[in-house]
Amino acid sequence: MSGLDRDWAIRELGTFIHLTEYVPSSRTNVIGGVPRGRPEDIAGQAQVVEQILDRVIPQWRTNVDEDEYKMWSQHREAAVRAVTQLQREQEIQEKLGDDAPRISVADLHPWIWSGARSLWQSGHFAQAVRDAATKLNAETQNKVGRRDLSETNLFQASFSEKKAEPNSPRLRRMSNDGSSTYESVQRGARNLAEGVFAGIRNPLSHEADQELSEQVALEYLAALSVLARWVDESTVERAGESS
Repeated sequence: MSGLDRDWAIRELGTFIHLTEYVPSSRTNVIGGVPRGRPEDIAGQAQVVEQILDRVIPQWRTNVDEDEYKMWSQHREAAVRAVTQLQREQEIQEKLGDDAPRISVADLHPWIWSGARSLWQSGHFAQAVRDAATKLNAETQNKVGRRDLSETNLFQASFSEKKAEPNSPRLRRMSNDGSSTYESVQRGARNLAEGVFAGIRNPLSHEADQELSEQVALEYLAALSVLARWVDESTVERAGESS
């Protein structure tokens, strides 16, 4: 989980676990106790904890059961699991014999994760991929300032090796030095975009009832993330400018 401060996350989760521990109530008519913390303190801490859980256990809202008789029970159990995951992640991977690099969906390009996040967390993987592709398309339109093209046509025009024209800016992954490398990276971006939208986005759109496994959806999002990063890191060439 690159970018995540594990020690900080464990402390924040621990604070929440402490605040939500049920203790005896001073009121005689309360059975089963009450959370240790004040409601406003728990709610405030939950705002931080939810974001940590989204990184560590993205599907906690659907995979962790809730006790209807205890407030914050789902959050608390997820927090306990997340602490264990953070503390023992390396040990678990070593003991299970799988220490290969792992991809976290939350570490993908921000455009992709922000587009997929809410549906991913609820287990709607196919729709999450569709929404991520829609987000990528919109961000690319914003970057080049075009609404007249979308999806494959948008990327083919944007990553074209031709000079920019009025109302037709180009995205340049590197300066045009006349080399075969320049031609290769431009062509690669166009081809990847065609593959993403023809092979991932369009089939999902035409078969709205289909669902994807979590692993397949993650691989699709990774492909979208590569394209998003290329777009985000490219410079925009407009008519009259040299690349």
